[in-house]
Amino acid sequence: MTRLRAGLWWGLTLALAPIALPQALWTRRTALRLPEAAGEPRGLAGGQFAGEPLRLLLIGESTVAGVGVEALEAALAGQLAAALAERLRRPVAWRACGENGITAGEACQRLLPLALEEPVDLALLVFGVNDTTQLSSLARWDSALRALGRALGRSGARVAYTGVPPIQHFSALPWLLRRLLGLRAALLDGELRRVCAEEGADYARLELSFCADYLARDGYHPSALGYRVWGEGLAARLTPECG
Repeated sequence: MTRLRAGLWWGLTLALAPIALPQALWTRRTALRLPEAAGEPRGLAGGQFAGEPLRLLLIGESTVAGVGVEALEAALAGQLAAALAERLRRPVAWRACGENGITAGEACQRLLPLALEEPVDLALLVFGVNDTTQLSSLARWDSALRALGRALGRSGARVAYTGVPPIQHFSALPWLLRRLLGLRAALLDGELRRVCAEEGADYARLELSFCADYLARDGYHPSALGYRVWGEGLAARLTPECG
């Protein structure tokens, strides 16, 4: 069924290409590009609590690299660590292995070796936007997700994946591109859910209202408030098995 939907998507996209392609080229030329967040890609949240720190790793794309905020503590890794620490009442030592613009397949070569350098208790994989916009095939997406998850699982980490963001809500994109890429993102998210079920990994659906306050000024990445709300939602989803 997923392959059928993918075929239908390609048919629709090709039919609309004379309109969508100029919009995509215009967006690429005019889009506001924000830098990655500054700061060390690691930190400790909940230092006021006693106990052995939970070792948290985030590996992924621009949201792991902190695009949209100035410091990594305000991005997804720092916000999730802080929310987990409050819920668990224990310290959380976090690391962020992120790169702006990277796909899951590219991360297997460039980010995974860095991620495996240190022991991890909980590994959260954050991918999907770049695989959507770069039109990664479902087979390539599936293969990369499994390779990343299995490698981290063999290292002893509990593995979880975030849901693919609903790109139809990204205000930086023209309406037609939002709709087409939103449909593509939903296809990748469905494949991700299947991989999680078959691999025994956690799937953490993205529960975030895409109102203006939750988006950075580029209309594409989360703001500090967006990252905080996203992190708190992930902590609520992941906490029951982290204690």
